[in-house]
Amino acid sequence: MTDTDVVHDDADAQAGGFIAPVAMEDDPAELFAGDTGTLDADVRRVLVRLLQRRFLLAERNPAQWRTLLENQQVVESRLHDLFVHLVVDHDRGIAYKRQVRSAELDVPVLLRDEPYTRAETLVLVHLRTVFQRGRGAGETSARVDVEELETTALTYFDPDDTNVAAHQREIRTAVARLAKDGLIDEESEGRYRVTPLVEVVLSNERLAELREWLRTRDEDAADVADDGADDGAQDDDETDDETDDEETAP
Repeated sequence: MTDTDVVHDDADAQAGGFIAPVAMEDDPAELFAGDTGTLDADVRRVLVRLLQRRFLLAERNPAQWRTLLENQQVVESRLHDLFVHLVVDHDRGIAYKRQVRSAELDVPVLLRDEPYTRAETLVLVHLRTVFQRGRGAGETSARVDVEELETTALTYFDPDDTNVAAHQREIRTAVARLAKDGLIDEESEGRYRVTPLVEVVLSNERLAELREWLRTRDEDAADVADDGADDGAQDDDETDDETDDEETAP
């Protein structure tokens, strides 16, 4: 068989819908013993990071962000095999995963929702408010001090609870977790820049719901305090009446 025959055979195979076999020397190199994976090492690292962390941020990981964009289709395919969606927000430079849920298909749940704690939610609401206010004022970024976050969050705790130090530690822990998740970046000690990620984590609709919930809680607390004050006044009146009766009795 001549070289020309080989060329014709390859062309016929491709024309007939077959893929010509790849020479052994062209196979991807193994990354470890027994490796049967087909992705390059950098793409695998991006895939692992997406599975490990809640978000991949372009500004924090520019190299991995470029790798993701260059290989988005194959990364999406690997995640789809696990019933997981990939969401890439190009405008904000954010990528994150979302569990596939279907009423027609039996989908095993890989991703478990990990709700934010009370303190984390309170801090998050304020961060979202600060970010929204900054955008409304035409600012390119919003910043906040940890003391402001702490003071604001403390207003939603029971004012009769004297264990303020414990609540302060709870809030500081919440700030640390939100910083780890990328919602805030510490530019200097105790000074944070709020990232666009807060818009993804807390939508306008959810923000409005949480604000209404906090407002209702405040009103309920005020009503309880007023009722207590009224009850106390009523008790005093009744006591006075009883005293008067006793004094005027024959």
